[in-house]
Amino acid sequence: MSPAPLVLHGYWRSGTSYRTRIALNVKGVEYRQESLDLSTGAQRSEDYRKLNPQGLVPALETESAVLTQSTAILEWLEESWPHPPLLPGIPNDRAIVRAMSLLIACDVHPLNNLRVLNRLRSEFDADEAAVSGWISHWIVEGFTALEAMISHHGGRYSFGDTITMADCHLVPQVYSAERFRVALDAFPKILAVAARLGERPDVAAAHPDLQPDSDLALKDK
Repeated sequence: MSPAPLVLHGYWRSGTSYRTRIALNVKGVEYRQESLDLSTGAQRSEDYRKLNPQGLVPALETESAVLTQSTAILEWLEESWPHPPLLPGIPNDRAIVRAMSLLIACDVHPLNNLRVLNRLRSEFDADEAAVSGWISHWIVEGFTALEAMISHHGGRYSFGDTITMADCHLVPQVYSAERFRVALDAFPKILAVAARLGERPDVAAAHPDLQPDSDLALKDK
């Protein structure tokens, strides 16, 4: 008997949920989605905080645990479903892929998270022009370093010619940059890798617009 499907608690436009969906799809792991509308603060509800005390998405329910923090979830998936791998076989290469992933997960994405942007607006009186400048600054700074790393280590994808954990992080961050209208002309390597990844059915299926709780999906109902 196959194990019960995993349950992914997330939100269609959440970058962390997006990267988790990509990894699940690439691994071919069955899961179902439970949506939390971040725009209404559903992630802060008492019931959800019983699953994830931090009140953030995603959370992944397994048969024996509730896993949080998307990068930790990707590491768990790698250990639980090692094929196809999202980390290279050589220790130095694995460390580089993790560094590329964490550059986005730690140094770019959190600074542009909804709660940070709302804090800028409510506590520091930042207008929308200032918020947009903040978003652009941190994405451009992170992408400048990532572009150099892909130039050195990349091939068809971010690291070599095989999809890795770095790609799971990169695709949602490019989506976010485009959503916030950040100029990306200075990052041809990043854009080329993102375009190739977007042609993969497993990656394409994780796109926010194709999720059951997306604005487009709900509009069509």
